[in-house]
Amino acid sequence: MVDIATRVYNHKWAIDPIVRSLIDTDFYKLLMCQSVFRNKPDTVVKFSLINRSKSIRLADLIDEGELREQLDYARGLRLTRGESTWLRGNTFYGKRQMFRPDFMEWFENFSLPPYHLEKHDGQYELTFEGQWPEVMLWEIPALAILMELRSRAVLRAMRRFELQVLYARAMTRVWEKIERLQKIEGLKIADFGTRRRHGFLWQDWCVQAMVEGLGSAFTGTSNCLIAMRRDLEAVGTNAHELPMVYAALAPDEAALRQAPYRVLEDWQEEHEGNLRIILPDTYGTKGFLDRAPDWLAGWTGIRIDSGDPVESTETAIAWWKAHGEDPREKLVIFSDGLDVEEIERLHAHFAGRVKVSFGWGTLLTNDFRGLVPGDALAPFSLVCKAVSADGRPTVKLSDNPEKATGPAEEIARYKRIFGVGAQEAREVIV
Repeated sequence: MVDIATRVYNHKWAIDPIVRSLIDTDFYKLLMCQSVFRNKPDTVVKFSLINRSKSIRLADLIDEGELREQLDYARGLRLTRGESTWLRGNTFYGKRQMFRPDFMEWFENFSLPPYHLEKHDGQYELTFEGQWPEVMLWEIPALAILMELRSRAVLRAMRRFELQVLYARAMTRVWEKIERLQKIEGLKIADFGTRRRHGFLWQDWCVQAMVEGLGSAFTGTSNCLIAMRRDLEAVGTNAHELPMVYAALAPDEAALRQAPYRVLEDWQEEHEGNLRIILPDTYGTKGFLDRAPDWLAGWTGIRIDSGDPVESTETAIAWWKAHGEDPREKLVIFSDGLDVEEIERLHAHFAGRVKVSFGWGTLLTNDFRGLVPGDALAPFSLVCKAVSADGRPTVKLSDNPEKATGPAEEIARYKRIFGVGAQEAREVIV
């Protein structure tokens, strides 16, 4: 097992790469990339870093030269032979050859495209613009680099024994959470913590702890590199990015209202089983389900990623019943700001009513709250979103208005078109 504290102490060496592989990314990004490669390869999309936690002044914490060094290193990465063999030959979600030969040929010759970096008022403006299949693969490595550079900046002044004690306390915290999760009968939980992790080595340690502590209750990791190295299931389906871009490309309001369903029409041409998971909250869960075509009720389940998780799940249960489906046979994946208390609460509330699963993210792989002076390692909300498609702004409404993105006038227009009324603002934890 890697001595994390020693490795952190030795970050003073020449470049210690943060992103060390093109598959040090979330599985859903590769699934979505293949779909985009097939359906909309020439769409020009712009992605932008968005720091929701404005009090964290990243440009004051992170040296620009160090940031560029890490971004440039990531641009030099290529898929290795072993990684290609794993993607081509492994079984994912019970399916062999999940990734088609034409996509794999493209990916084997792929490198991350150029980026644009500026400083504005204590924050970094980091953007990526180009053909959608290429620029979308920057999201996860860009976030991982910024998050780990922030961790390194805070820890740089700490001495070896301070670091040993810090990581001992953080490890104890993770293990105490796992001990609580061990008591939940029928638990199914996966690691979703790549995007806002403390660091790669720490995420890898957390995954190993989950494997040992939870056994079969731990269903896998979203991180492809860790899944490959640890012989685990790579898990993940799709994200808000797809409906956001499809909606931005819609020529009129009628097409805009249908855009989220067009995404899923394209998706089901390639995927079945547990990959047929609906993510309904991009433009409001209730409205999405009210307008949804009947065939969607036959999908495997739903992912809850914003708003009140109990309310959203009750809405889904009522929708399934109205369409003659048995909710007890449906899978509900919770993934919004989870920690042990919320996992315990939601599992107890819905046990026996639906199949419950959890994607545990930042508070698994980056919970250093209260462990350094000034709480300088507390996790914060950093995202990298598609902000335009073919020159048109993208919008995400969410079930939580605090997570909405896009120009204010476009947010108002989308709310009118999708019939989104008053929303309850909820604190964005991560």
